[in-house]
Amino acid sequence: MSRTLSEHLIAAFDGEADAPLVVAYSGGPDSTALLHAIATLPRRPSLRAVHVDHGLHAESGLWAMHCRRFCESLDVPLEVVRVSVDLSRGEGMEAAARRARRAAFVAQLRPGERLLLAHHRDDQVETVLLKLLRGAGPEGLGGMRERRPLGAGEQWRPLLDLPREALAAHVARHALDTVHDPSNDDPRVARAFLRASVMPALAELWPQASRSIVHSARLCREAADTLREAWMPALAELKARDGSLDAAGWLLLPEALRWPVLDQWLHEAGLQAPTGAQRDALERQVREAGADRLPQIGWLDTEVRLWRGRLWALPRLAPFAAGWETRWHGEPIDLPGGGTLSLGDGRLGHPLLVRYRRGGETLRPAGDRHTRELRDLFQRGGVPPWGRPRVPIVTGEDGRILAVGDRWLSEEAVGMFEAVGGGLRWTR
Repeated sequence: MSRTLSEHLIAAFDGEADAPLVVAYSGGPDSTALLHAIATLPRRPSLRAVHVDHGLHAESGLWAMHCRRFCESLDVPLEVVRVSVDLSRGEGMEAAARRARRAAFVAQLRPGERLLLAHHRDDQVETVLLKLLRGAGPEGLGGMRERRPLGAGEQWRPLLDLPREALAAHVARHALDTVHDPSNDDPRVARAFLRASVMPALAELWPQASRSIVHSARLCREAADTLREAWMPALAELKARDGSLDAAGWLLLPEALRWPVLDQWLHEAGLQAPTGAQRDALERQVREAGADRLPQIGWLDTEVRLWRGRLWALPRLAPFAAGWETRWHGEPIDLPGGGTLSLGDGRLGHPLLVRYRRGGETLRPAGDRHTRELRDLFQRGGVPPWGRPRVPIVTGEDGRILAVGDRWLSEEAVGMFEAVGGGLRWTR
């Protein structure tokens, strides 16, 4: 082994600005080695640790206690953060835990701090192989980035060129006590299967496999960064202020730009990127869509729809009780179709009804000489078809339409709400 963990870190920190460091500390062997090595450097930087307790294992509380004791022995401040892992997005336990963990780190990171992760060369190899099996392009095959912005600071993986054995040797040399997470041995977890079965077989037949894969990943990363200089301006040109994307313009992009544009567009909306098969299905539907069709394709918690020549990305809409209605005096109410409705500080002396569209409704908006069908109002107002069933309708107890969301109000409704000092507010 050419370099120890401590020697590697001394070289990595050489020439770096003296930013305060935060180690993402799980208690496992890798993060234990990283934390101990930094804490025992001859010139110790400003250092603290964050442990995320996912609450997914019966012994997670004991793991947190172990981390506290270890940090106390090193005189390193530790923050233990308990998170709730949301499994409703359909992305799997591992991905959901990763999402919750990242959110915790973003919340914990202070301005100017660097969050250090213990990912090493073997982790990078596993990541690239998983991306390859999922049909990723240059961005995915570039593997984990060494640095990236994170919250108020920066995320840094300083060990990506170091093999796992260097971290294991540090743990053994210093007889460090570590936590063992049994999920790391579960062959049903893709990464654990690669680690236990595939990687040993590759190493036996191709001893330089890890180095070669990491080298290829570096080349893919350089290619992805070069492509980014082309597709980022393309995304800015195709994306409108309302967040939609020009469908025809997107289809005209070369494939090398088309997919990164789609993925970045979705990520900016906080949504999941599709797999290769889902991308192909989306492109096929968009190309074949006629004027009277409204194609859509969904995956996990994400939907992409085509309407008026533009792509619209949104979270998958949950079913709701379309026949719901309630009596209302202007107080804030949560709507089953999403959002809230209120009159601000105003309250009505007599109740109105709030419900959803049933078909055939009409309204004469204030300032309009004509009575309009809701269908026409929605079309002229640019309300997308998937949103129309979720627009709340306010009526009198006799059923006459007074307001459609907070966009169209009758003269009667305007006067009624102003008389009580309120304004209709619909929060989507």
